[in-house]
Amino acid sequence: MRTFAGSGIACEAIVPRGSVSARDPNALETLARQLGSGPFSLIMLFVSPAADLERLPSQAARVFGDIPIVGCTTAGEISDAGYNEDSIVAIALPAAYFRVDTLTIPDLLRLDPPALAAALVRTRTAMAERHPELAHEFAILLVDGLSQKEDELTSALAAGMGATPMLGGSAGDGTRFTRTFVLDGRRLSENAAALVLVRTECPVRVFNFDHLVPTERRMVVTEADPRHRIVRQINAEPAAREYARLVGMDPEQLSTFTFAAHPVAVRMGMRHHVRAIRQVMENGDLIFFSAIDEGVVLTITEPGDMIGQLNRELTRLSLPERPTAILAFDCILRRLEAEEKQIVGRVSELLRRHRVIGFCTYGEQFGPMHVNQTMTGVAIYPPGTVLPEKVP
Repeated sequence: MRTFAGSGIACEAIVPRGSVSARDPNALETLARQLGSGPFSLIMLFVSPAADLERLPSQAARVFGDIPIVGCTTAGEISDAGYNEDSIVAIALPAAYFRVDTLTIPDLLRLDPPALAAALVRTRTAMAERHPELAHEFAILLVDGLSQKEDELTSALAAGMGATPMLGGSAGDGTRFTRTFVLDGRRLSENAAALVLVRTECPVRVFNFDHLVPTERRMVVTEADPRHRIVRQINAEPAAREYARLVGMDPEQLSTFTFAAHPVAVRMGMRHHVRAIRQVMENGDLIFFSAIDEGVVLTITEPGDMIGQLNRELTRLSLPERPTAILAFDCILRRLEAEEKQIVGRVSELLRRHRVIGFCTYGEQFGPMHVNQTMTGVAIYPPGTVLPEKVP
């Protein structure tokens, strides 16, 4: 058991975690034993689609009782083993260090942004009044990854978030892209989202990074269906064929590995943000993970050194002291790239060393934006840790 210098607090006591095979019929009982007795303010479950999803809500209610629960299905998990698959990962926030409140958005097709922002302001204000002694706060947003509503939702929530940093991930379905679910309380729902507001005495640091290098190759979306995130034409040519030409590929050979190796991005200010391609349709249209529209100029990027970048960023998060835990939402395309380059073992070793836990997503939420091909998350430090204003 690792303790923190000067605190005497075991890291497992601040953010307990566990993982188990998704096919274990007693998976949640095993996780409950791994997490310990609590009391807990919240339990998060990141669940492989290989699990028995139909029984999951009732099992969670039986095993965890009245403890608030949120979670979602995944495109892979991150556990103490690093990258994992066909598992359920659990994270608990003990009442000794954390207080939470949750907002459910049950129907993303009927978003009411002003009402949602107002409800969020009321909830945040009430939490601050109840727990003025807890100086640190953040919010976690889990969204149906096939809803195609993440951009609209993050924008609506940003209006009521104030200075509270928001991060999160879009639920996954492995590489099938068929059905994704969000778990909120005792319901497993499609077309829904769950927002968790957290106040804590633990200092936190929210982060978002990628390892992509923009090239000089650019293209313009000339025909699109923004509602469904479909691009039909690029540079006035069939979308898949033109994209393939620009990346030097045979259009018939395009795959998720191609999209992971040659991401396209939109420049915003001084930074490029990926607008990841999800899949190619039989008619040659391209479906994107994020919002897309006609007239958008896309830059083709190339992956840099994933291992080096991951090591640098996680090391920076360990200054001046190692976090008790790093909760991370890691895009599925990063994992596919690691598989293609046969560096999964090296990535997993870094994730283990830095106590990263979380899941692989269909997209990441960071502040008011829905982004792709990043690792986004929050590092949680022992109470009393003094964090510098700027990370070296």
